[in-house]
Amino acid sequence: MNLTLGPLLFNWEAAAWRDFYFRIADEAPIDTVVLGEIVCSKRLPFFAEHLPVVLQRLAAAGKEVLLGSLVLVTLEREQRHIAELAATSPVMVEANDVSCLAHLIGRPHAIGPFINVYNESTARFLAARGARRICLPPELPSASISAIAAAVDDVAFEVFAFGRIPLAISARCTHARLHGLSKDNCRFVCEHDADGLVLETLDAEPFLAINGVQTLSHRCANLIDELDDLDTMGIAACRLSPQRCDMVAVSKIFRDAMDHRIDPIEANATLTQVFPIAPFSNGFFHGQPGAAYREPGIRSG
Repeated sequence: MNLTLGPLLFNWEAAAWRDFYFRIADEAPIDTVVLGEIVCSKRLPFFAEHLPVVLQRLAAAGKEVLLGSLVLVTLEREQRHIAELAATSPVMVEANDVSCLAHLIGRPHAIGPFINVYNESTARFLAARGARRICLPPELPSASISAIAAAVDDVAFEVFAFGRIPLAISARCTHARLHGLSKDNCRFVCEHDADGLVLETLDAEPFLAINGVQTLSHRCANLIDELDDLDTMGIAACRLSPQRCDMVAVSKIFRDAMDHRIDPIEANATLTQVFPIAPFSNGFFHGQPGAAYREPGIRSG
């Protein structure tokens, strides 16, 4: 299997964003990188000047690069943006909203995990319209992943294997609201939470994380113990979603586990040291509540 680095979901300072991808290009055993601001269109101008040089640096390092579209399109300027992206992108586009698909019909493109591919018929439909890569939604159980991957030829299927899980997106900005601001005058307060802002239940239990208009899991997805199962299913790639940690180290751990240089128990212990701020989860894969986590080495009867 290959490794994909998904798009950065959080609002990092522009120079840090650039340097992060420079290091990925130079040091990480990543095969494919998805670039672009996909969560909030207001953030787009921050990274625009760095995007061409980052794309060039990644390509020069032998990485396949895709550009991701916005997850939620509600404004006319956002509609113009996705139309322009589809028309002018120098690399393959990853569609994250169905509104983008109309601009990509008949052209090779990728489908991101934000488009609901829940069955074989949907995957076949998208493949017939030009989809060559499909990152399946992170909430799918293993039985569904296996069935969909077996049903469609000539499509590289991918699963979300590491990172806080994207759960929902809204036209309203929760980050702004929590700070007493409006969405139009948000002052980009989401930049203060590089891994999202953790929300707690009334019992003070960490529950979710917010990222501007996006809601994510508090727990971090971790399918390090399921890699062999995914390989057997014919999954072409595992997706790592950037968090504010050493993502080069994360990619090396996954690569070593894929190549059986380390076992899942060792890999899991090392991942815990690299990203200690949130517990892991793999419940969706095992048909359990998403927040559940089955430790490596434990097999169901």
